Amino acid sequence: MTSLSSAPGNGPVVLHQRMTCDLLVIGSGAGGLAAATTAAALGLTVIVAEKANLVGGTTAISGGWLWIPDAPHAQVAGKEEDPAAVRAYLRAVIGDRYDPVLIEAYLRDAPRMLAFFEQRTEVRFLPGSGVPDFHGTLPGAAEGWRSVVAAPYDGRRLGGLIAQLREPIPETTLLGMGIASGLDLRMFLTALRSPRAFGHVTGRVLRHLRDLAVHGRGMQLVNGNALAARLLRSAEDLGVTLLNGTSARSLLRDGTRVVGAMLETADGAVAVTVRSGVVLATGGFPHAEERLRELLPHVEAGTPHVSAAPETNTGDGLRLAETAGGQVSRTQTHAAAYAPVSLVPRTDGSMGRFPHLVERGKPGLIAVLANGARFTDEGGPYHDFVREMIAATPQGERVRSWLICDHRFLRRYGLGAVKPSPLPYGRWLRSGYLKRGRTLADLAQVCGIAPEGLETTVAHYNRHAEDGRDPQFHRGETAYGRVQGDPDHGPNPAVAPIRKGPFYAVEIAPGSLGTFAGVVTDERARALDADGMPIPGLYAVGNDMNSIMGGSYPSGGITLGPAMTFGFLAAETAAAGTAAATNGRRKTHAR
Repeated sequence: MTSLSSAPGNGPVVLHQRMTCDLLVIGSGAGGLAAATTAAALGLTVIVAEKANLVGGTTAISGGWLWIPDAPHAQVAGKEEDPAAVRAYLRAVIGDRYDPVLIEAYLRDAPRMLAFFEQRTEVRFLPGSGVPDFHGTLPGAAEGWRSVVAAPYDGRRLGGLIAQLREPIPETTLLGMGIASGLDLRMFLTALRSPRAFGHVTGRVLRHLRDLAVHGRGMQLVNGNALAARLLRSAEDLGVTLLNGTSARSLLRDGTRVVGAMLETADGAVAVTVRSGVVLATGGFPHAEERLRELLPHVEAGTPHVSAAPETNTGDGLRLAETAGGQVSRTQTHAAAYAPVSLVPRTDGSMGRFPHLVERGKPGLIAVLANGARFTDEGGPYHDFVREMIAATPQGERVRSWLICDHRFLRRYGLGAVKPSPLPYGRWLRSGYLKRGRTLADLAQVCGIAPEGLETTVAHYNRHAEDGRDPQFHRGETAYGRVQGDPDHGPNPAVAPIRKGPFYAVEIAPGSLGTFAGVVTDERARALDADGMPIPGLYAVGNDMNSIMGGSYPSGGITLGPAMTFGFLAAETAAAGTAAATNGRRKTHAR
């Protein structure tokens, strides 16, 4: 008999409505919408329950990249992969947490997933021909063609659905206009130095201002916002039912089988029973304080974790899986997908969270700890930046660092939420977000950095930077480091001295783009119990699924790539089970 009991401590259930479908998906990021869209395309009836009032989750505020070796785009361009090189690279990065079963499933089925979406939905991708792997010195690392990014999308094609789409983080936009990585970003950074770039930027800004006047928001969707929009459009076209502002209270079970969920809406509880299964895709636990303390040592030691992910991502999927016998991994090298984040004061009194993914690699910037010392290659992978910041901070001290630059750098590249010239920066000084000092000693005093330490560090850095070298951390010596730099600057696109005051700083906290530790699954995204057996009817995808990368970060796109691939596989598995059950009933009826 199906149990409709709520999870302990939630109080009595006042049932408002009952619903039935083939597949219930809890969460509307790339993993959840990929599962929903695939299932609907395969003929299943699908409901998506999203806790927030807006659709898209972390995907909608992300870069929109997927790391997929041997993607159809690379094959068409004649850039087929040597599978041995891909596996060698992953083994070198992941180490003893390399799971051959999950990795093989991903490498085999991710290209097939891309082809499915491009052939049967609105989702389209562009190849990252020049996007290198993060760790270019390791065996099997590639300098391009292992990544794809969501193609830009005209938001007007969403019609009324545009009101349901989560917008990008405001501070990462220009007046709400998203800027695509690659050529588009380069045009904005060189608009005052190149007539071609100036024309491009002028056209983009004018179109955006028109959209603001007509539609009240930007319609030139790029990056993860374009991916979320394309998935949303596809889900709607295929008849998926979207329930926004709807959280999952508990799972419904018939013995060991998950047969639905109790949802909570503004009008009351809704019991959804399913024929095929429930997919957990709630975005991991970046804002679940208790689980953060359990799985992130620096949080347990007293340093808050500052995630750029939506605040509604509080570990609901992990909690639900555990009530059904699911297991949350505690074996990841790192439980979170780290990224350096700064807290941005907003005019309404709230705090924004800015992920520093771009300007750190530009020439003329360093990062220092409270003692004034550098601790890493500033332009290296964002995960490594935070990992090394945590490791370098003396035990008992709060984990934090500062990005340091001079006036020329600030106006040329910007710093965090502070935009480059010609946009003004006075309000960032007034709010305290941007720190300024006439001299390095003055800046250190304002920030709480050891003045002598900072002066010594900058002097040592400058001595080599004049020649484009960084013997301490080897900036610009990998393909990734060079791509993150400025191609117009030489001899090293990632290294330049910090010459003349005034000097500026922004404080960095250990943050993340999401979490790695999640529900342990098999290669079909089926949640596993303590004995390693699939829990009937329960799947976990996206950041609710334990990362197949073992807590390491081989390249950009290793979150969204697996999210969509295993969402796709979960839907295929659920559809196959539904078809088998239907055929069984037909045979019984025929007899």
